[in-house]
Amino acid sequence: MAAMVYPVGTVTNALGHLEIGGCDVVDLREEFGTPAYIFSVEEMRRRAMAYQSAFAAHTDNFEVLFASKALPVTAAYRLFAETGLSVDVASGGELTIALAAGYAPERIYMHGNNKTDAELELASNAGVGHLIVDSFDEIDRCERVLKEEQDVLIRVTPGIKPSTHTYIQTGQLDSKFGFGLEDGTAAKAIERVLASDRLNLVGLHFHIGSQIFEIEPFRLAVEALAGLRGDWCRIVDLGGGLGISYAEADEPPEIASYVDLKIASVREFFGDDVRILIEPGRSLVGTAGVTIYTVGTIKEIPGIRTYLSVDGGMSDNLRPMLYDAEYEAIIANRAGDPAERVVTVAGSHCESGDILIRDVTLANPQVGDILLTPATGAYGHSMANNYNGMPRPPVVFCENGEARVVVRRETYEDLLVRDV
Repeated sequence: MAAMVYPVGTVTNALGHLEIGGCDVVDLREEFGTPAYIFSVEEMRRRAMAYQSAFAAHTDNFEVLFASKALPVTAAYRLFAETGLSVDVASGGELTIALAAGYAPERIYMHGNNKTDAELELASNAGVGHLIVDSFDEIDRCERVLKEEQDVLIRVTPGIKPSTHTYIQTGQLDSKFGFGLEDGTAAKAIERVLASDRLNLVGLHFHIGSQIFEIEPFRLAVEALAGLRGDWCRIVDLGGGLGISYAEADEPPEIASYVDLKIASVREFFGDDVRILIEPGRSLVGTAGVTIYTVGTIKEIPGIRTYLSVDGGMSDNLRPMLYDAEYEAIIANRAGDPAERVVTVAGSHCESGDILIRDVTLANPQVGDILLTPATGAYGHSMANNYNGMPRPPVVFCENGEARVVVRRETYEDLLVRDV
């Protein structure tokens, strides 16, 4: 297996079955059914520690934040809290999960471009350490809602446009997020917050996008923000964005190289005194997770295409439909067989666009086979939905050959529980 696409330690066992976290996928299907999200705990922990170690080699004035929108699962929050990571949340729901997982409120950073009164009250009552302020309306709302003084960072859009899908570019001037640098609104926001008797400005934040392989734009963003710095600036939060391998040909930067560049950039343009924050999400959990399906139908249209349909689709992995995201696949119960048949993997939903992978070469698939897609650990579960009344899959954590459900599979009865 390609270590960059599959979790480290993934092997093909003597039966020809793929093993994730020491667990045979055939056994996993028998116990938990399909579709199912399968995670290697070792891989999640390993990548968290890689971030911590990369920073610790240079400084002790840092925080690594788990960008929890990538995998808002209580057990994942708990795992990353135990490895020393802080957390960023982007809604009242994510905040609630982080608190339930045992995160100390002071280690929580709350984002959101349209925080409601209720969310601000929830954050204030919980004692959340930092809010990332995103608009002038939010400043007004904070001053009206918050009862205690609150540390805040200002989110700035630095005018940097990285090479990634347009839907996950966030640092350009034309963005729904943050205060613009080019148009002067970031500077005005700083003045506004410094004049507040309720908000305590302690730093700056930016996030230029996701699934980024070219890391030089991060340096350019830090340079762009440097002109805003004042004596109040004790924190620079550089967001996330490091890409992962979705295909074996992908070559994302190493975590250490990514961290080194960010540290060097902050030291160059802000000096040695500021606390450096980053917010990895996808690069913590993306390659730690895979999704397993059962093949139900193989339909050949002579001279055109062969459709292989599985028992999931856009309800458990929306990224191919949102971003044209590309994935690989393998017949996991015959992982050692040569790949020789080109098929298009389709989901079970009543949509022509419900296509998971186009033109992938597999080991002569058969009805009943287990099809596995790697690198689905980020945004699969968090974007899962009930389209066509499809119950959402379970989340299963595997470690040292032991598997445990951390989010159970939904049932048809669950689809009715909110009816009134």
